Amino acid sequence: MPIYTRGGDRGETDLGPGVRTDKDSPSIAALGALDELSAAIGVVRAEELSGSVEILLREVQEALFELGADLSGTAARWAKRTPFPVERVESLERAIDRFDADLPKLKQFVVPGGARAGALLHWVRTISRRAERSLVGVERQMSEVNPAWLAYMNRLSDLFFVLARTANREAGVEERQRCPKELS
Repeated sequence: MPIYTRGGDRGETDLGPGVRTDKDSPSIAALGALDELSAAIGVVRAEELSGSVEILLREVQEALFELGADLSGTAARWAKRTPFPVERVESLERAIDRFDADLPKLKQFVVPGGARAGALLHWVRTISRRAERSLVGVERQMSEVNPAWLAYMNRLSDLFFVLARTANREAGVEERQRCPKELS
């Protein structure tokens, strides 16, 4: 069976059996942003990372698949599948606190960059913010939304920020901080 179906040749796609939608719909844009984020995390995972960071990033990718299933409505069609749990948000908060506790306190803004893994994590942070904005657009159009979606995405960019700082510290690369002149 070929990978192509020709089903999307007219600008529509399947969300599941019997559910078609336009490829430029807000929900498809948000699903695409989640997919891009997961792929970017995969790029970061190709780097040498500490075991705890690797495990956490794998868990985040799994959570993004669950969130996407919720968003597309396919989760409801899975037997005995519960919606995206709020406990995922709490887990991110614990991870953020754990990694942040070992970092120097910030006095200024961090300039993205540093070691390769740190720079990639800063890039992933920006992708997660875009995915969050896409999800906000969908949330505004839906009558019922799982509140854990937006909370999770909001914490996720914070996690990537802390992980970028952690990766730079572990690589022995000093992060650049600066305060814009208008704020100093």
